[in-house]
Amino acid sequence: MTGYEALRTRAAWMDVSTRGKIRVTGEDRARLLHAMSTNDVKNLAPGAGLYAFFLNDKGRILGDAYIYNSGDSLLLDTEPETAEKLRDHLDRYIIADDAELNDETQGWAAIDLAGPEAIACAEQLGLPVPAERYGVREWESGFVARVSSTGEGLRVFLPLEKKDEFMARLQAAQIPKASAEEARIVRLENGVPRYGEDISERYLVQETSAMHAVHTNKGCYLGQEIVERVRSRGQVHRVLVPIRIEGREAPAPGTKLTAEGKAVAEITSAVYSPALGEVAALAYVRTEAAEAKPGLLVPDTDPPQKARIL
Repeated sequence: MTGYEALRTRAAWMDVSTRGKIRVTGEDRARLLHAMSTNDVKNLAPGAGLYAFFLNDKGRILGDAYIYNSGDSLLLDTEPETAEKLRDHLDRYIIADDAELNDETQGWAAIDLAGPEAIACAEQLGLPVPAERYGVREWESGFVARVSSTGEGLRVFLPLEKKDEFMARLQAAQIPKASAEEARIVRLENGVPRYGEDISERYLVQETSAMHAVHTNKGCYLGQEIVERVRSRGQVHRVLVPIRIEGREAPAPGTKLTAEGKAVAEITSAVYSPALGEVAALAYVRTEAAEAKPGLLVPDTDPPQKARIL
């Protein structure tokens, strides 16, 4: 069984050790991240986690992260491309706070165990399974978080020197390894966006459709004024949604899709899905089109490919 097939039907593992890992310590660590992110870090209990955006003063998304509360510190788990940017962004706003940022990216390995049977496989391996989404549980010299880059699953964090030993355990349990490309296919089949591809500084919070990253009743945070203005006025002109496109050719990012001759959508990422027999994609779609779900076309192909909004 290939890693792709295992990810879709059973479970597979992926090495995601390049993800950024920023440790925040000090008595004001929760206050700092609460004031700098879109979610409720201040009331995050030990052993719990959440997903949040970090915005600039224009309300644009600088990056995203899972934030885990390990009791005496908070750990930011973010995309490889955004770790340095987020650390520098947060550091600029530490003035009189008792908070310190430490980049621990190189010290921790991270392995995703994902797929519909990932939890059962984890239990067979003796891994603790957090009960709640984004929750964390200590394990040996590391910990396990209930997150995955492709959908349902777990992320295992362990010291870098323990990585080979753990991968050997996965191989001995006959759990296939999935490549980055195989994981990307499944991610898009499942409609899971990724910062750097589908979300960037170009977009506002409500446009991403990822409102689980936002706590609407928390106190002030950087960029909140814009988020609240968009919410109160209902000015969401486009939303990120899954798309299916007939054929095997995946349009490039930035490709426009049309309905009745008018451009109503723009592809952010797309890939051919062997299991679906068509292209799975994410696209920002005009709000009215996202609601009406008209038939779409990729006009630059010959003949134009048909597409539909899920």
